[in-house]
Amino acid sequence: MVTYEAARDNFAWKIPEDFNYGRDVVDAWAEDPARMALIWVNGAGEERRFTYADIRDLTNRLANYLTAKGVKKGDRVLIMLPRVPEWQIAMIGCNKIGAVPIPCVTMLTAKDIGYRLEHSGAVAAVTTRHEVGKFPTDLPVRLSVGEVEGWDSFEAEMARHSPDYTAAGMAADDPAIMFYTSGSTGMPKGVLHGSRALFAWRVSAWYWLSLTETDVMWCTADTGWSKAGTSILYGPWSCGATVLFYDGPFDPETRLDLLEKHRVTVYCAAATEIRQLVQLDTAGRDLSALRLSVSAGETVNPEIVRAWSAMSGAPLLDGYGQTETLMTVLNYAPLPVKPGSMGKALPGTEAAILSEAGERAAAGEPGQLAIRCPHPQIMLGYWNNPAKTAECYLRAADGTNWFLTGDTASMDEDGYLFFAGRDDDVINSSGYRIGPMEVENALMEHPAVLECAAVASPDETRGEVVKAFVILKPGIIPSKALAKELQDFSKALTAPYKYPRRIAFVQDLPKTNTGKIQRRVLKLREFAAAST
Repeated sequence: MVTYEAARDNFAWKIPEDFNYGRDVVDAWAEDPARMALIWVNGAGEERRFTYADIRDLTNRLANYLTAKGVKKGDRVLIMLPRVPEWQIAMIGCNKIGAVPIPCVTMLTAKDIGYRLEHSGAVAAVTTRHEVGKFPTDLPVRLSVGEVEGWDSFEAEMARHSPDYTAAGMAADDPAIMFYTSGSTGMPKGVLHGSRALFAWRVSAWYWLSLTETDVMWCTADTGWSKAGTSILYGPWSCGATVLFYDGPFDPETRLDLLEKHRVTVYCAAATEIRQLVQLDTAGRDLSALRLSVSAGETVNPEIVRAWSAMSGAPLLDGYGQTETLMTVLNYAPLPVKPGSMGKALPGTEAAILSEAGERAAAGEPGQLAIRCPHPQIMLGYWNNPAKTAECYLRAADGTNWFLTGDTASMDEDGYLFFAGRDDDVINSSGYRIGPMEVENALMEHPAVLECAAVASPDETRGEVVKAFVILKPGIIPSKALAKELQDFSKALTAPYKYPRRIAFVQDLPKTNTGKIQRRVLKLREFAAAST
């Protein structure tokens, strides 16, 4: 096995001048007609299997459909699908014509979708017949999985379009995919990545997931997460691996059933899932195929790492990434794991801890976690927001250029990195990033609310949950019933995972001299109270 030091010292990115993921990865693996790309199962026990050749033909059909409808290179396409094979087909079909897919979770509301469509200027959408009511009827191109009036049928269009297509040329910096991510201020930002990123994401699949052509990979991330891009789609298929894709409710026993039945070799899940799985009895189960588990999106406690490894017989490696860069700091199979550390920088990546003045911090000293530029995994920028994009970059005191992740961390004398916290007020609940203003904006529309603030509150199961501190209008009496009403009201206006699971009615909120709410003060109080 290659050592971390050898991989780091001998690594070169070698980004192609022309790279189309659909043509250069999917179609290349399809030359082997028997190679399995995807195993799909759902909660009802249905199963569908697709070879890479199947995926090649179906994505070509989708590309021909989009082209016939006038969608062209650079156009944005919103894809809101659950964990169904049509998701991969739609994503790669867009890649083949050079359109920019925008994957979204199905929990989004009509308001969430309307914002994304208007902000991105998307010309097309792909969703299921159950979700079409959330979309405007004047969208030029509308494709539905399942027949519904006013939308083209995914099934019918796949049947009538040709399985032959010549993929578009894609330069390294041509836009290739966009994710929306929550921030501490304002509405979600569109994070735009280039074709170079789709190529570069294979590197974390090599060194963190250690995937090969013989592996069966199962990542349970939602389809709207950037993690799904690297660990369900672009990473595993770059390695020729088979992906297990499960569409069904979360049930710990079912997770183990699927791991056992499909002989999963690499399993990726959020810490929230792992915490529940370690409570189960695995006596009589055969998990011998599982050789590696990984987790990202929220910190995995060292005791959970030990418990899962003892239970499954496979190591659990934590990792760090963000929508703007994807996986950049990771633990690796040949690298000794330090408890509490998120690992070392990915080969090809230089990470540093910088002061606000751009000077490198001493070992163990906290500072800004930064990634040296240029780097192919770093986003092209925030969509239509050059000012916000520019804020992410810093020229260090020694003249080098760095991308600021927005996270505080420290590095020890051996190069191991330790996460200390977000620089902003984003709430990380079960791996979902939730912007406080999205919650606050929803609550402020309720007629009883005068003012509010949303912050992270520690939770044993989800890591963090949203807690809202609410000042009511004069004459309104706080009650448990009103708290429940505010929660339901919030769910109706924005994606349900963002609603405040805890509500406190207060008389005032901590503010700066200029009147800005100090969310950090409220958050620190929550975490201090939980530790006592």
